[in-house]
Parts: sequence; structure tokens; C-alpha cells
Amino acid sequence: MKLCGREPDDCSSSSNRPIHVRIDNFRTAEQLLGTRRSPHLWESAPAGGTIDAGCRNAAAPERTAHKAGRKRKPMTTALPLPDFTHERVEVITGRRSGLFITVALHSSVLGSALGGARLWTYAHWSDALGDALRLSAAMTLKNAAAGLDAGGGKAVIGLTPGTELDAARRRDAFLDLGDAVEALGGLYRTAEDVGSTTHDMLVVSERTAHVVGLPDAVGGSGEPAGPTSLGVYEALRATLERVTGDPDVAGRRITISGLGQVGSRLAVRLSTEGADLTVTDVNPAKRDLAAELGAAWAPPGTEHLVPADVFVPAGLGGLLTDEIIDRLDARAVCGPANNPLADRDGADRLAARGILYAPDFVVNAGGVIYLDLVAKQLGTRAEIDARVAGIGNTVRRIFDDAAARGVTPLEAAEELAAARLRGDIREPALI
Repeated sequence: MKLCGREPDDCSSSSNRPIHVRIDNFRTAEQLLGTRRSPHLWESAPAGGTIDAGCRNAAAPERTAHKAGRKRKPMTTALPLPDFTHERVEVITGRRSGLFITVALHSSVLGSALGGARLWTYAHWSDALGDALRLSAAMTLKNAAAGLDAGGGKAVIGLTPGTELDAARRRDAFLDLGDAVEALGGLYRTAEDVGSTTHDMLVVSERTAHVVGLPDAVGGSGEPAGPTSLGVYEALRATLERVTGDPDVAGRRITISGLGQVGSRLAVRLSTEGADLTVTDVNPAKRDLAAELGAAWAPPGTEHLVPADVFVPAGLGGLLTDEIIDRLDARAVCGPANNPLADRDGADRLAARGILYAPDFVVNAGGVIYLDLVAKQLGTRAEIDARVAGIGNTVRRIFDDAAARGVTPLEAAEELAAARLRGDIREPALI
């Protein structure tokens, strides 16, 4: 495979600079809104697309310690690879870190793209690229449905299995990411995501101004997990209202799969309000939080078998395979995980079983709403929180539209985003 215009064993340069092959793929909103086949991703007629690929003649630096006691398992869930509907994709080997880095710009129809930077372990670099393509397309949907004047993009720093980063190489990786973001000239703004932090974004800011979510201590907007969890909470209340007739969580059986930044915050709030909680996480240390909250613990991989009013996917994507859906013992699914459906047909499979699905890119939009509006100074914190809480009403609107049209909530949510990309909806969708 040729990534740099030459054979793989010839990907070297006497100047030791990345070599890019670039074809820009400018698409209209109509092209982006073609036949949908993969989860939340749009397919359109073949067109010239481009991947900017970098290669370097330096051997990968020696693997060193990252964070004591923390090792990332490679992502192994096979998700459909989207057709290439992206405007531009950068793929480089970091000049300092030697790591695989990609920035995927899916759409700038509504404005400068906004999406987080993920640091994760992948079995192969192509898996990291595929993740960026899927996630950036989902960000187009998320930002459009949220009523933001922002397009969709995503960055991924891919680690090979067994790679551990010490502080110096981690810093180098985010400096390299900053260079990659800067190369897009403001078409994409990055932020923290799975595996990255507000401090990492501060490092990115040394190389580019196109970054949001810097630490509070330097005047940034800080950690967006709080607003994300607020939006998920309001979406969950709307979902409960639809399946039980009452939005209150007290006494409701709720299973949370994944206790990261957002899942943990949600679990604490639901416990405080009297929910009957079952939780799980691949990190066994999270059992301490379960015990503190008085929540039942389900061994990872069995949580979908626990009877629940709402099942909350709050980890990595692809959890809801056909096999899991067929055995899922829940009345509804509503959670912050990106792309929880292993295949888009999962929405139909859930509907056939009578399980209500709240589309992830609507449910988890609180963080990106917060980051975008704070960065643009559009409202006070109270006003922005109210905008995030409006996600609950958007979910209700989607459920109503789906029922009226006889389609799945996923299809109704996609049409909400599509209408805004076409310009049919001028006002923000979360009002």
C-alpha cells in the first residue's frame, strides 16, 4: 500500500520531513446526505477524496512508561468502515513522538469543525484511521443536531499494542498533534477526548490556537464531562418518560456500562436521586465506586443481561452487536458512548424488540455544546447549562417525530441533522 506516493520500504526522506499526498474532497450538503449504510455515516456517489499521508525515516522510539499501572487494551471491536465522504484527512508520523496521528475533517458546511482528540491503543494503524473517520462523521451529525455553527472532525493518536508513554513522549505526541491541527488552517478545532486531558490540550495550544477546553487555571473552559453528563441525564429522563410515563429516576432500574468521566458522574447523580443502579467497567478498581454508591456490580460482558428500564452504554463504541441486542434485557437504551451500535441496522433490531433507542449523537452533545459556546463567548454559564439541558426536549422531539413518521429514532435524529445541513432549519435545534 502506498501512503506517501512510493512503496512502503521507500518511505524515507533525506530532509526527515513528513511527505504528504493530498486530494481535497469538497462535497455539498446534498452529497453528504446520500444513502446511509454504516452507523451514523453518510455515503454518497464516488468522488475524488484525499488522505494526507506522512512517512518518516526514523525508527519508532523505544517504548517507555506512560502512567504507572495503566495499560490500554487495543480496540478490537470491528465496526463498519465508512465510505469516504470526508473533506480532508491528515495522516502523519509525529515528528517528535514517532506516533501515528490522524486528523479527519468530515464537514465544514456549518463552520469550523469541532471534535476531540483520542489517544488509544489499536491493533493496527488502519484501525485508528477508521476510528477517526467514523467519529468525525458522527461529529457532523452531533454538531448539526445540537444547533451549533460547527462542522464535524476528530483526531486520533494511535498507539500500537504494548506501547506505553512516559511524560516526555506524551508531551511530544500532543505537540505533534498541534502541528497537524495547525496544518488545517482553522478548519478544525480539537479538544480532549478518550485518553486525553485538559493538560494535553494546553500542550497542543503551544503549536496552534485551534484548540478548546484548556484548563480552568489558565482561563480555559476546563473539563467538559460535567456538561456532557448533564445532557445525558436530561436525555435519560426524557427516555424514562417515554417508556414509563414518568421522568423521575427514583426506583428505576438503570444499568451503566462504563464508569469513565461521564459514566461516573451520571452514576453519582442517579444514585443520589434514588435509582436502582447496576454498574460495570473493564477496570476492576471501579468496583470501589459501585460499593460507595450502593450499586450492584455486573461482571463486564454480562451487564446487558440485567433487567433494566434503561441501559446506558458509557464506554467505547460498538457494544451493541446483534448478539447483545438479541439478549438485551432493557426497555430502552440511552447513553453517552459514541457509536454504540456495532451496525446501523441495530437501530431496527432494537425497534423490532420494542426497545426504545435514544440516538447517541444527540444524547452526548452536552460537552461539545459547552465547549463551542464558551469558546465563542455565547452566553453565561447558566445560559449554556440551560442550553445543554435542552437536550432532553430534543430527545422528546425526536421520539415524537419517529412515532409520527413510523421510523426509528435514529432515522428521525439523522433527518434533524440533515435538515440543518441543508439549511432547512435556521434556528438552534436545542431551543
